[in-house]
Amino acid sequence: MSFKIVVDSCCDLPPQMLKDPHFVKVPLTIRSNGSVFVDDETFDQQDLLESMRTSEEAPSTACPSPQAYLDAYGDDADDVYVVTLSAQLSGSHNCAEQARMLMEEEHPKVNIHVFNSCSASSGEVMVAMTVKELAESGLPFKHVVRETQAFIARIKTYFVLETLENLRKNGRLTKIQAMVTGALKIKLLMGGTPEGEICKLGQALSVKQALSRMIDKIASDPDHEGRTVAICHCNCPERAAQLKESLQARCKFSKVLILKSGGITSVYANDGGIVVSY
Repeated sequence: MSFKIVVDSCCDLPPQMLKDPHFVKVPLTIRSNGSVFVDDETFDQQDLLESMRTSEEAPSTACPSPQAYLDAYGDDADDVYVVTLSAQLSGSHNCAEQARMLMEEEHPKVNIHVFNSCSASSGEVMVAMTVKELAESGLPFKHVVRETQAFIARIKTYFVLETLENLRKNGRLTKIQAMVTGALKIKLLMGGTPEGEICKLGQALSVKQALSRMIDKIASDPDHEGRTVAICHCNCPERAAQLKESLQARCKFSKVLILKSGGITSVYANDGGIVVSY
């Protein structure tokens, strides 16, 4: 059975996976300082970061239309798996579901499932990689769906950012007091809830200290052993490399991936941000 994996552009796939014909990416769009950025192969991270630095307004994002998803689903695969960023953070999941219903009407013989990753960025990548591994193993469609849902229930996502300003301005930090993110100038260790919302896990006086607390938290979690961890960075490859070394020294992951953030992750992680998922 042929299969296809459709992801939204918050899924920061590494270059080798982007070249895999099984993957199709559907771009979100970004508006910043009067400019529009499409989160596809034309995206220029430095242009966006400069635009956000010089703008008094927070950037805004727009999810793909149901038609964009429907076009990506196509009619050239027996099984279509779709991975979106958390439904709690974006309308991308809802649009993918609308397209699924249209797809099932037009092509009733095609198997299609839309996964709410309950995560973003590196978390989505981990889900997409799991789908690919399971589908390539020859498992039936329903088994792939069931095993992937079980993986999503286990996935953990943490992030440490230089600034939370874009998240705050865009309403993604509704449970965190503005004084914590602004006046005190402290760095927060953030994470994702099982439902895909953002939560505060700790705080520190510097990014280095916040990352150290993240490593402590991961190292103390026995569920990480033998798994793959993905580190996504926004314009800070040295920080990501240092974090990889620390995780390899302290933890028992089977593999550590370093990913570069695309447009949507760059908006919310902002310059210097790190997102870790396993």
